[in-house]
Parts: sequence; C-alpha cells; structure tokens
Amino acid sequence: MTEPAETAGPSGDPDRQHWLIGGRRVYFDIDRFLWDSQDWSEELAEIMAREGGLGQLSETHWKVLRFIREFYLSNGRAPRNRPLKESTGLSMREIEELFPEGIKLGARRIAGLPASIKRICD
Repeated sequence: MTEPAETAGPSGDPDRQHWLIGGRRVYFDIDRFLWDSQDWSEELAEIMAREGGLGQLSETHWKVLRFIREFYLSNGRAPRNRPLKESTGLSMREIEELFPEGIKLGARRIAGLPASIKRICD
C-alpha cells in the first residue's frame, strides 16, 4: 500500500481509490477507510498499521481490533467505550496509546469498519 493504483473508483468517484494488495483490488475512501468492510483481512490490517506508522501489531493491538471487528459484525455499529474497555481489560487511555491516530482513525479504520459507522459515547 505505498501508492494508489488509481485515484478514482470504477464509477469515477474521486473520493474512492484502490490499492493492489495480494493481487486484488481493495477500495478505500479518501480517509483510507475500507469502502467495503468485507475486503478486510488480518494481512490487510498489518499493512494498514505499517502505513499508519504503528509498525508490527502486538497481541494487545489484536485484542482491540478483533473485539471492534466482531462487535461491528454482530451489531452493525462500532462499540461504545464501555464495552470496549470491559472486553479488552484496557482503559481508554491505554487503547488511545496503542492507536495514536485515535479510536476512529486508528483502531476502527484498521479493524476494517467503514468511515460512516457512528458511535454513541457512553
């Protein structure tokens, strides 16, 4: 994921670009969120983390990412802070330290959630 393969998606949308990853096209929006959350894989998450400056994801990163991903797939939305903390056993400060870009631009993006998913704060 060093350079986009093109700057517009198949419909000519300038806010959508694709990257060739593992021999297939994966589409992202202008903020680097997946266009289709079904394109997500752990391999892609590792690439996105490196591109975002996180380097290698630790088991603690994966605990957060897997919970966010599973919650989204089960509920159709991002988790609120309380279930995120309770499920991972981490404080919000610890989670934010893991993802310097924040929960939305860091953890949720790397977990493959679309940018349009809203979260209601506790």
